[in-house]
Amino acid sequence: MRADRLVATVLLLQARGRATAAEVAGELEVSVATARRDLEALSSAGVPVYAQAGRGGGWSLLGGARTDLTGLTSTEATALFLLAGPAASVAPPVRSALRKLVGALPDTFRADAEAAADAVVVDAARWGARDRERPATVDALQDAVVRRRKVEMVYEGRDHRRSHRVVDPWGLVDKDDVWYLVAGTEDGQRTFRVDRMVTVTVTGEVAHRPDGFELSREWGRVVDEMEQRRSMLSATVLIAARLSPILRDRFGRHGEEIGIADDGRARVRVAAPTPVSIAQELAGWGAAVEVVEPESVRAELARLGAELVARNRLR
Repeated sequence: MRADRLVATVLLLQARGRATAAEVAGELEVSVATARRDLEALSSAGVPVYAQAGRGGGWSLLGGARTDLTGLTSTEATALFLLAGPAASVAPPVRSALRKLVGALPDTFRADAEAAADAVVVDAARWGARDRERPATVDALQDAVVRRRKVEMVYEGRDHRRSHRVVDPWGLVDKDDVWYLVAGTEDGQRTFRVDRMVTVTVTGEVAHRPDGFELSREWGRVVDEMEQRRSMLSATVLIAARLSPILRDRFGRHGEEIGIADDGRARVRVAAPTPVSIAQELAGWGAAVEVVEPESVRAELARLGAELVARNRLR
């Protein structure tokens, strides 16, 4: 986008003091003619950029003018590159942006910033798990959020029924490699799984976003509501103390050690939406776990055990 180039041009001039149109073109990977037009556009718009002809000339910021865009401390610059660096390996635009920002940083910051960009690799897949592919529609939805354009989509619900919707996109969330769209609808705020969107079309109609809307705050509320639904039923189980951390990790925030039994086993409270949900999670532990209560979970666990025996009896 041209706006990005104009900002990058100002940052480049700020870092170097003076640069020719050819140098700007080489740094920003555009033609010399395009770089010259951008420099002239900045000057016409009132940015204190001027050209000096002759040997050793070029374009400069008048009087060493500065922009706040690189008013970063060394610590801030390093933190920025630590955060953005991992994304650069899979997102060419991020890699390009980091390269331009490095060029605009003061010399004393560049070495640490470049090292920080390569210091962290994020591998989101669990051991033995396949990487989830980012839905192709994410880029279109991001564009709709940024440009505030309504989105028309065909959405498939959990019951596999499809519906046609037109929504105001307010923000995207990537949670454990599953993407969600927080949007406004005729019925109020709703959250949609992006991988259930059959078709997505960004319209030319302007989307409405409520004043004061904060995506992080609203997503926190969505998470709280969902976790409450996921923990509607709790059960108390006994398990060897050494295995307690593993069991609690399996249940995440819905697993809590609440004491030690007389025989030394850990007493753990686990939660899930239904008795069968808890029983299915515990079935793989075999005799290592004992359900104290409720009876509904014990019954489901016994039923699952009987089914396994019947289906897998040795012949």
